[in-house]
Amino acid sequence: MTDTQSEPEPEAESKTEREAEPEPKTGTRPKPILVASLSESTGKTAITLALARLARVDGQRAGYMKPKGTRLQSDVGKTLDEDPLLARELLGLEAEIHDLEPIVYSPTFVEQAIRGRENPDELRTRVREAYETLSADHDRMFLEGGGEYGIGGIVDLTDADLAELLDARVVLVAPYGVPADIDDVLGAVEDFGDRFAGILFNDVHDAAYDQLETDVVPYLENRGVRVFGVIPSERRLSGVTVGELADELGAELLVEAGTDAYVERFSVGAMGADSALRRFRRTKDAAVITGGDRAGIHTAALEAPGVRCLILTGGHRPSGSVLGRAATKDVPILSVRTDTLTAVERAEDVVRSGRTRDEETVDRMTELLADHADVESMLE
Repeated sequence: MTDTQSEPEPEAESKTEREAEPEPKTGTRPKPILVASLSESTGKTAITLALARLARVDGQRAGYMKPKGTRLQSDVGKTLDEDPLLARELLGLEAEIHDLEPIVYSPTFVEQAIRGRENPDELRTRVREAYETLSADHDRMFLEGGGEYGIGGIVDLTDADLAELLDARVVLVAPYGVPADIDDVLGAVEDFGDRFAGILFNDVHDAAYDQLETDVVPYLENRGVRVFGVIPSERRLSGVTVGELADELGAELLVEAGTDAYVERFSVGAMGADSALRRFRRTKDAAVITGGDRAGIHTAALEAPGVRCLILTGGHRPSGSVLGRAATKDVPILSVRTDTLTAVERAEDVVRSGRTRDEETVDRMTELLADHADVESMLE
C-alpha cells in the first residue's frame, strides 16, 4: 500500500524538473558529457563538477563518473583516485567508489595489461555496467576523462573509446600559450570525430588571451570547431600558497613569514652562486629547491625578487645569517628530509594539481563558466 501511494510523487517531481529544461529532440534524456583534456592539470575536475552543479541548478539530477582513475597516490593497483571522492562529497552521491571509478589506471595495472593479464572486453563490460548502475538514478551523467585524452590506449579505452562506448558528447578542455598549440587541438578534434561537441580553453594567461579571442577562436570556428569559451587564468586556481605547499610536502617551516605568497613554478639550485643569481632574477613566483647545505645558493635566492620561498633538502639547517635574512625579507624557508630530486617531483605534483580538489575551487569554476563560457550550449 505504501508503495502504490508514494511512488507517483517522485515521478511527478522528476517530470517537473525535466520540464524546466528543453527536452532533447529525440525525446530521450540528454547524452552524457565526457570532459576530456589535451594534457594533465587543465582544470578538468573542477570543470566537470561545475557543469554537474550547473545542470542541477536547471533541475536535472546530475551524476558523475571517472571511468579511469589516474590521479593516484602510489603505484599499487588498489590505490584510489581522489577526484571521485570529491565528486561524491560535493554532489551528495551515494554511489560506491568501484562504480564511480571502475578502473584504477595505475602503473601496476598498465604493467599487467602489457603482459596480457587485463582483458579489454572485460574492462569495457565493467565500465558499461558501472555506468548503467550510476545513470539509473540520474537524468544526466558527467564523465571525467583520465589525464590527457589518449591515456588508456593499452586496453582500448582512450577517452575517444569511452565516448563511443557510453554514447557521450565530448567537451575538450585545452590550455593555450602560442598559436602552434592549435595543432594539438585539431588532432584531438579528428580523434573524437562525431562525438566532439566543442572546446573550452582554460587557465589562459593575459599575454595570450587577446590573441586567442581575436585570431584563434575565429580561425577554429571557420573550420567548424565550436569554441564554448575562454576562461582566464586565476592565480588562486593555478598556483598554491607556500603554506599549502609546506603542508603537502610535510615540510618543517624554518621561517614562517610570507606563507600566503603563491608559487607557480620551481627552480633547482644546482649551479654556482653567480649563475644561480642570474637565473633566479629571471623567474617569477618561484620556489627554489636546493640542498640545505648550499649557503651560496640560499643567499642568491634571497636576492631575487621573484623567489617566494626556499625548499631545503636533506634535512640540513641553514646558517643563522640565512634564516635572519629570510625573515627580514619575508621569504619562508621550508625544510624536507628527502633528496632534491624527490622534493622536486613531489612539489611539482602539488603545484600541477593546484587547488582543483576542494569545494571553494569548484564554486569559483562554476562562476567562471557562467561568466566566460556558453554553458547552455555545453549542456544542450
